[in-house]
Order: sequence, then structure tokens, then C-alpha cells
Amino acid sequence: MTNKDVYLSETVKGTDKAAQKTAAKTMTRLQAEVDARRSTSTAVTFSYAVDEWLRTSELEDNTRDTYVGYIERTIRPALGKVGLKKVTARSLENLYADLRRCRVRCDGKPFIEHKSTDEHDCQKSKCKPHACKPMAASTVRQIHSIISGTLNAAVRWDWIAANPAKVAQKPRQTPPQPDPPSPAEAARLVEAAFEMDDDWGTLVWLVMTTGVRRGEICALKWSRVNLEEGIVEIRRSYTLRRGVGKEKDTKTHQMRRIALDTETVVLLIEHQQRCRECYAELGIELTDDMYVFTGVFKADPTTPYSPHAVSSRYKDMAERLKIKTHIHALRHYSATELLTAGIDLRTVAGRLGHGGGGATTLRVYAAWVAASDRKAAEILGSRMPKRNPK
Repeated sequence: MTNKDVYLSETVKGTDKAAQKTAAKTMTRLQAEVDARRSTSTAVTFSYAVDEWLRTSELEDNTRDTYVGYIERTIRPALGKVGLKKVTARSLENLYADLRRCRVRCDGKPFIEHKSTDEHDCQKSKCKPHACKPMAASTVRQIHSIISGTLNAAVRWDWIAANPAKVAQKPRQTPPQPDPPSPAEAARLVEAAFEMDDDWGTLVWLVMTTGVRRGEICALKWSRVNLEEGIVEIRRSYTLRRGVGKEKDTKTHQMRRIALDTETVVLLIEHQQRCRECYAELGIELTDDMYVFTGVFKADPTTPYSPHAVSSRYKDMAERLKIKTHIHALRHYSATELLTAGIDLRTVAGRLGHGGGGATTLRVYAAWVAASDRKAAEILGSRMPKRNPK
């Protein structure tokens, strides 16, 4: 903000009462214009506004880190010095088009991408000619979301009258394309997991049958496992940020209860007994506030399995089996198997922790919902009374 005064002037000719009356009206109108064009609304740059938006927004730590990366690498270089009132729908659409052509928004002329800004030997530093790489549509949509959030805040703070990002066209959202392992691949994966060790096998089995997220399985404590009723409660998620782990709310900030089948309950009872015996050898008593899965070494049952370690171990296992997949694909497997079996959309959404009463589930798994609908139609048709041909 500049704190500079804003001056507007207009000449009214004449000295009679009519001119004086006109001058008074003009003064009132000009004063209103000055109020509408306060220095905060005309001189604030986008850079200042996005910093204020970040400072006042409630964001998850990992989300904040991601946003800061987008802001520093892309948004601030493009819009940082631009005044808020000069940001238009057209300028935003031009920015998005530039990013879809080249993520560094080059001018189309060839140049060398230097590895360092200091003096250096390009050959030793392996500097290469620039090759345009388009930014993914999903990334541009993320950038649009940050820009729109900043401009929404600017509207709330009376810095601008309207948010141009609301009418600016952004890249179309690519339809989700979940790629779950096939039932045969899933069987090989879970079998290999149990061959590695029973605890790891139980973890993979539980993710496969419940569809819980990676952070949710890591945050699961024995206090949230009811083996008598066959239910697990998903209340928390575990995340790592710069090597430091902490619990947080689930992705949708909601608690959900997931029913377990009999075989899964038996596996968890066996897993609990193994934990109890292992801790007893260390002079530790198993308590409800301990984590269900604590990694390969159980010396500290108050520290959960690292989410990164879960992903890495699963990836290595899948690569040995020559199956192209990742731990999150087990969530897709759980969802698609249930839908293919004819389980209703709302139940599947509830198990996965999707919001919107199934809208997200329908959007992500539309193809499998359609297959389930076809199965329902065949079942209904088979129960209809048979017509005698004429």
C-alpha cells in the first residue's frame, strides 16, 4: 500500500444558486469515486495480495508447501508486480495458455537452460538447449485455484470489486482414470506380502479390503479397532513433512466406521497377538493407544509405520512381481470390486470416506458404476414374468 492521497477534480461553471447546487452534487459524486478508488484497491500488487491470502488462510501444512511452490515458481514471476485492478479474465486466460504451451513461458526463441546463475562451464554443468514442456492441465487448474482464492480474498477486503478468475476459462478437468490391479494381480500382491512377513501382509490385506488411505492406515490405533463387532473407526491420518511426522484430520475431516469381514477380523486378532508377544519380550505391555502398524521393527509401538516407507515397500514388492501399480491403487481395487459386485454407490462412498453423498465416487468410478447398472438391469430382467411369443 502507498498511503498516497487520491485527487479527482471537475470544474463547474457559474456562481448562481443552480451552479452551487450542481457543484455540491459533483463534490458528493467525486468523494464517492475517491472512496471507491482508495489506494489499497489501486496500488496493491498481486504479490502482496497472495502473501496476505497465504498468511490468513487455514491450509494443511503439505498443501501450504505445495501452494508456495506454485506461487514462487510460476505465479509470482507472472503476476507478482501486476496491480490487482489490472488482473483480468483475459490476462489469466493468456497465462494459462502460455503455461499449457511451455511451463517456463518462453518467447519461442531458442536458448540454453543454464544449471547455475554463477559463472560456470556449460559442458561440465551439462547445460542443455531449452525444450518446451507443457504444464499439465491439472497443475494449471491448481494455479487457477490459488489465483482465484487470492482474488476472492481481495474482494472480501474491498481491494477489488469482482473476481475476474470466476469468469476466466481454465483447462478442462481430465476425467479420473483409476487403474486398479486385477483380481489375479491383487491375489499375487497379497500373497507376496504375507510371504515377506505376516504384519506386512495384514497391512496390505486391510488396505485392500477397506479401501483406506495410506495415511489413515498408518494412523490407526488399537483403540479404534473393535474386534468383537468387526469394525474399524477411521478418525485420523498420519503425514510426514520434512521428515517430521504428525497426526491430522482425515482428508474430508470426517470420521467413518468400516465393517470388517470375518477373515479380516481373524487376521487382526492374530496380528494383535503377535504384537502383544513381541512387546512382552521388550518389557512393554500392549495398550489401546498404540498404533496397529509400526513398521518392520516394533521397538517403539508409539511411532506408526511411515507413510513413505509403506509406499516404498509396496512399490518394491510390486516391481519384483512385475506388476505396475502403487499402494493407492488398492483403494481403487476395493471400490471397483464392490461396485462390480452390485454394492450401492452410497455404501461404497461411505467406506471410502468420499463426501457429497456419492458424487465423488460416481465421478471417479463412473465406468464401474455403469457396469453395476448393467448387472442390475440383467437381474431385474431375469425376474420379470416371461412373455409367451405369439
